Formats: sequence, structure tokens, C-alpha cells
Amino acid sequence: MQAMKVAGGGQGSQADPTWQESPCGRWQKRREQVNQGNMPGVQSTFLAMDTEEGVEVVWNELHFSDRKAFSAHEDKIQTVFEQLVLVEHPNIVKLHKYWLDTAEARARVIFITEYVSSGSLKQFLKKTKKNHKAMNARAWKRWCTQILSALSFLHACSPPIIHGNLTSDTIFIQHNGLIKIGSVWHRIFSNALPDDLRSPILAEREELRNLHFFPPEYGEVADGTAVDIFSFGMCALEMAVLEIQANGDTHVTEEAIASARHSLSDPNMREFILSCLARDPARRPSAHNLLFHRVLFEVHSLKLLAAHCFIQHQYLLPENTVEEKTKSVDLHAVMAEVPRRRQPPVQWRYSEVSFLELDKFLEDVRNGIYPLMNFATTRPLGLPRVLAPPQEEAQKAKTPTPEPFDLETRKVIQMQCNMEKSEDKMRWHLTLLLVLEDRLHRQLTYDLLPTDSAQDLAAELVHYGFLHEDDRPKLAAFLESTFHKYRGAQP
Repeated sequence: MQAMKVAGGGQGSQADPTWQESPCGRWQKRREQVNQGNMPGVQSTFLAMDTEEGVEVVWNELHFSDRKAFSAHEDKIQTVFEQLVLVEHPNIVKLHKYWLDTAEARARVIFITEYVSSGSLKQFLKKTKKNHKAMNARAWKRWCTQILSALSFLHACSPPIIHGNLTSDTIFIQHNGLIKIGSVWHRIFSNALPDDLRSPILAEREELRNLHFFPPEYGEVADGTAVDIFSFGMCALEMAVLEIQANGDTHVTEEAIASARHSLSDPNMREFILSCLARDPARRPSAHNLLFHRVLFEVHSLKLLAAHCFIQHQYLLPENTVEEKTKSVDLHAVMAEVPRRRQPPVQWRYSEVSFLELDKFLEDVRNGIYPLMNFATTRPLGLPRVLAPPQEEAQKAKTPTPEPFDLETRKVIQMQCNMEKSEDKMRWHLTLLLVLEDRLHRQLTYDLLPTDSAQDLAAELVHYGFLHEDDRPKLAAFLESTFHKYRGAQP
């Protein structure tokens, strides 16, 4: 992949003096700082540009004044950040890259994270409150589901990842309604650091205005997943009422929280939030169990599973499959029927379904707004034991500061393949079209050798940055079927 030069539109370019090129070349930092929420311990946060993908990212700097202590634990810091890069979920702000900078008197860890341009949940709720609008119940359900999906993923890792600083300042929202949890790195990193390096990111009850997001047991007992559930309950309450009034005080009082709870008119919503805010941590439900609560039920599980199955296998179908299929549907035909004893069956016809809503629903599923976490039969793979890696693993993880390398981050949504005999009739000429999720096309050609296998070709495309690692098995299976089709048809 070739790096893209960005110019014009106020985004900066390589010739723009307000941009600074990172040691990795791919990331260009702007000098103006950006507010990406409450990021504990991060001394500087800048807007930056990923010149390869052409998208904005966030450049974070974590400073360490004790250079000697930093050098002594440099391997451990690298190991932790290498493992943090593995945290990947559609509702978690992605950590793309990191590197260590020890050129100056004070050492720095610089890490690049995803930029969520629409701002924090706190900012959105303030704007909504200012316009005298009530929170939409459907949006509230979607947001709660996405936050819980991220927490369920984190808590299911081995060992469980505790966020520990979940507030409406560390939750972000994109323009399409997708929720992203930020600052996940903070608790992992601070717990993994030795005492002599922990001072830059001391865990503290950040600001008085956010004090109410922390449970009563915070700081008195060892953190568990119940800490995040209490914080989520406060976020869910704030989303429901738009703002918990502080009445001019520096922090939100118990009376203000009680008033907000009593203002909830939906009994299911009230019971859902109160279960998260139980004073006894043992009585708080898990994030996974909360995903099954009746108040969050919006899309039937069969419909959701079908949509995810369609999205996952869309690369096998023509791009306009839904549109072409709906054109051939008989609107008077029965699509579903529920038989009843001694009564006529209940029927739904295709004429009662809005196909425009179907397209919108599939787009929302593709964007991660309806996660499948709560219906998954298996739990997510655990991360390596970040907090206490065994000594032999720590020795293996001793690698130099990572050099830049190209990896494809976009997923494939459609694949097309064609094979033709070369002029000498001795070899096959393969043409592969990959349609990526940003609707950009990648066309590749290759002269097949008799020894080439579908698995080797797919692995090679991943190695050279033409394909996302997750798409490798799909492409291998697709190529295998194509080889069988063409080679089996030859005389």
C-alpha cells in the first residue's frame, strides 16, 4: 500500500509546517490539541492524520520524568502496549500503534488511537438538553446495548479487563450512532507498571463532577467487574434524563441522583438501572446478563442472527443483492405465519415490510450498532495475561521498538474472481476483485503456478498488506471453489 499525501481543506500536508512527521512516517501530528474526553494520565492529546488511510486519528503522549526508571522497565512497557493493540471490538476505541521516545531528557510513550469526531457522550447530552429535547427511547436502548457489548467483551478476557473509569466523558459517539468506549488502556497499563513508574497515571477519582460514576466500594476493595457495572448504571441514568443536576455544587449529590431515578416513567428502565446501582457489588448483574434484559429487547434474535450471517457472507453475493431480490418479491405473498387453535392464523405479508428499513437495518448491523455479543455461543478469546505475564513470556516479548509495517485494516465485503488460460495454454491468469468496506475497489492479477494453493495465495495477500487477516480463511475458501470450478471444467 502506498502512503497517501493529504493536502487542502485544512487537513494539512507534508509541506505544511504545522504538521510533524512521526518516527513511523505514517502519522502526522498537528500542534493543536484535541479534546478526546477524560484520558487519565495523558499529558498531551493532539489531532493527527493517518497518511496511509487518509483518516484523522489521535496522537497521545504519556510522559515519564524518571528516565532511568523508565529505561529499566522499557521491555515491560513494550509488552503491555503490544498486548493492548490486540484489544479490538467495534464499540471500543482502537489503539492502532505505539512507539517509545527516549531522545529527550524525559521519556515518552506515544500511541495512536482512533478519532471519534462527534465528541463525547457528555457533550451530546448537553446539546440535546439545551435544545429541550427528551432522550429517544430507541437510541437509549441502542447505546446501552453497545456499551454493554464492549464491557462484556472486556470482562470475558483472561484475566478480565476492568475499565475503571467509565463515565460519559470516556464514552464517544460517531455520526452514525455507533458508540465507542475510550480510555480502556488506562487501568491495564497502570496496574501493570511497577510502583516507581506509576506516578504519571495514578488512578484517582478524577474530577469532583465525575465522582458519582464511582461505586461506594471504590478504592476500599480490589476492583472487580462490578465497578464497571455501577459506572454503566450511572451512564444509563444520565442518558435517560440527559443531565443529573448538580445545583451549582462541585459534584452530583445523592439527592440529585435519587431525583433522577424517580423521574423515570418506564418501570423496566428504572428496574434495569437500579440493578446496576446496587450498593452491594455481588448483587449487580454481569454485563452479559444485562444484555438479555427485557428493556433492551428491540430486534428479534433470529432477525439479528440472519442479518449478521448475511453481512459475514456478503462477499459471496452480488453488490445489489437486496435491491434485486426485493424487486422479484410478490408483495401479497405470506412471509411468516403463526398458527392458532380455533382461530385463523396470524399472517405477515411482504407488503407490510419496508425494504428501505431493511437496507437501513443491514447498514446499522454492518456499522456495529446491533452487536451479536449477547447471542454468541462462545466467549471472546482472552488476551495474554497483561497484568502479570510469566517471566518466560516476558523474555520472549523483548523486541525493539516496532518498526512501521503495512497491514490492511479494512474488511472485504465482496469478492469476485476470474481465471483465463494464458496464451501458451500452460498457465492460468487470475484476476481478483476485492470490494472493501469503504467501497474502494482493489483489483489484483496473478499468474498461477501448478504448485500454488488457495491457502498460500490468501496468506501472501495478508503478508503484503492487500488483505485483512480476518478475511484470509474466507478468501482461501473462495479461491478454492474458483480453482475447482475452472480447473474442473477444462477439457
